[in-house]
Amino acid sequence: MLEPLKKLNPEQTTAVIHENGPAVVLAGAGSGKTTVLTNRVAWLISKKNVSPYSILVVTFTNKAAKEIKERIQKLTGHLLPWSGTFHSFCAKILRIDGNQIGLHQNFVIYDSSDQISLLKKIYKEYNFDNDEFNIKAVHAAISNAKNELLSHTDYLNIANGSFQNHVARVYKIYQHELFKASAVDFDDLLSKTLQLLNESSEIKRKYQNMFDHVLVDEYQDTNKAQYELTKILSQPQNNIFVVGDFCQSIYAWRGADYKNMLQLKSSFPNIQEYRLEQNYRSNQTILDVATEIISKNTTHPILKLWTTKPAGNKITCFEANSGKSEALQVVKFVITHRKNYDYGNIAILYRTNAQSREFEEALIGGGVPYKLIGGTKFYDRKEVKDLIAYLRYSQNRADIVSYQRILKLGKKRFSNFMNWLKNNDKLLEPNNNVSSVLKKIVEETEYLDKFKRDSEENVARKENVEELINVASQFDDINQFLENISLIQDNEFADKNNTNGDEYSVNLMSLHSAKGLEFEVVLMVGMEDGLLPHSRSLMDNEQMEEERRLCYVGITRAKSHLYFTYSRNRFQYGANTSAMRSRFIEDIPNYLLKITSEPEKYNQYNQYNKSTNNFNKKTTTPKRRIVVDDDILEGVLNGDFDIDKLINS
Repeated sequence: MLEPLKKLNPEQTTAVIHENGPAVVLAGAGSGKTTVLTNRVAWLISKKNVSPYSILVVTFTNKAAKEIKERIQKLTGHLLPWSGTFHSFCAKILRIDGNQIGLHQNFVIYDSSDQISLLKKIYKEYNFDNDEFNIKAVHAAISNAKNELLSHTDYLNIANGSFQNHVARVYKIYQHELFKASAVDFDDLLSKTLQLLNESSEIKRKYQNMFDHVLVDEYQDTNKAQYELTKILSQPQNNIFVVGDFCQSIYAWRGADYKNMLQLKSSFPNIQEYRLEQNYRSNQTILDVATEIISKNTTHPILKLWTTKPAGNKITCFEANSGKSEALQVVKFVITHRKNYDYGNIAILYRTNAQSREFEEALIGGGVPYKLIGGTKFYDRKEVKDLIAYLRYSQNRADIVSYQRILKLGKKRFSNFMNWLKNNDKLLEPNNNVSSVLKKIVEETEYLDKFKRDSEENVARKENVEELINVASQFDDINQFLENISLIQDNEFADKNNTNGDEYSVNLMSLHSAKGLEFEVVLMVGMEDGLLPHSRSLMDNEQMEEERRLCYVGITRAKSHLYFTYSRNRFQYGANTSAMRSRFIEDIPNYLLKITSEPEKYNQYNQYNKSTNNFNKKTTTPKRRIVVDDDILEGVLNGDFDIDKLINS
């Protein structure tokens, strides 16, 4: 027997030694899916004498592709020539045979920034209005159309409304410009490879005969084009072997469709299914919590994960009074674990990037080093810097840096802002509520029109603007607010020259960015309805199921310790609003959960008000006024004084 197979569990071994024909491996989080995929390749080469040249292995990220290549080489001594990402594989085919569909052999590949630059050029030449039809939103729409295998003509035929009609027009021009430049974008790599295979039966037979076995990693993340590609390339042998997990499908917003794994049964009726449910990452309590939440989904199979590890403690769920106190408590939890783990083994996960701000500030205040993964630090985000530039210039007309920044945001926007400045001297005096000023700037400049299209990126940018206004509402002095931001940024940059490795920094990231990673300690923050699940998903069952999967992904990142935190009140839109604990927490049985709450600081003070109000209604007892000086009031708010004794004294 192949030596590595001895290290596999029975379920993994059964999947690895699957004989010919289609197979799907449902591999739960932490169940060793990459181990199964690489050992499958090793088994085919060493035991079935399959040539490495006739095995195709595709995955999604360069990191995963590199890991798979290295593992296979270590197991077999062979470097697989046809192993990599979907895009690298398609680029290779098009370099060899793309001339069959009129593609120059030396075509260039435009990355995302190249694509945006080309669209900006088109907008300039055709005098399109970016404020009306945001370039990035148009770019996303064209990308989605290509992933759905819609040409610009197909898209025009189904376009509905001014935005889609605009996209159809730009799409046609964009493709023509790519053709003139002998260029393709990332999405073209997939669609043009499909076009090549569908238009030339000779080329299709060539690659179908070349690959005896097709193996695909993370199949739940495939889009329509990727599904069609793997289906075509695995014929006529039908030796397709896919690994995936319905419960970790969280990229619907960029075209991924977990239903492709269900669709396999239609394309390959005799497909064999294997399940990997033994988890090697987390303790059983964490796995049980994950299962309780994800099992409420009804549209796809659910794996029940188990482990031989000890059960572990109950999951700690902390209820804070405010977002600020939630962040402070999270930092306390982090510091508590510092004695057992490097900071790099600790992660703070949130649903939206705008949530990072309070945790960044709390970590800075606590002297805890951190790194933001898959995002930009809050005060470095473009929309935040834009609005701060408006505010700085309103206070200092000699600020040339801010002047140049706001000038670049558009002539009309700049003109509106300058006219508003002339007529609002009193509003712009330093001792005014900053959020009111910021809101007015946003309104007068029509700044949010930059993000009118409801794309994922634009929603995130608007959330960042709202969060900046929330911060501003805590200040009644503009200069003090700007000074506070400068001090925070100065603290951020203080450790820029720190040469320590990643193990010395706490990880901050969105739940989407956390997929594929693992940490000893995971803190999932903002566990409230409206944040997780996100407010946009509350009325849509499919989106709600994706939110559950996102929650599941977050939970299953944790190896030893898991925390949920939320706040009973949130400062939003310049006002304090009540928040409701996430329905996902409500799904968890009490025996798995330990809920702790921050004392309600104002309970006694509220009781005092209630007591005096009732007292004042009595007609039989003379009214009396209780005079409370500032020191006593502070004691009341902190719970240091007994209210009843105070009233009766």
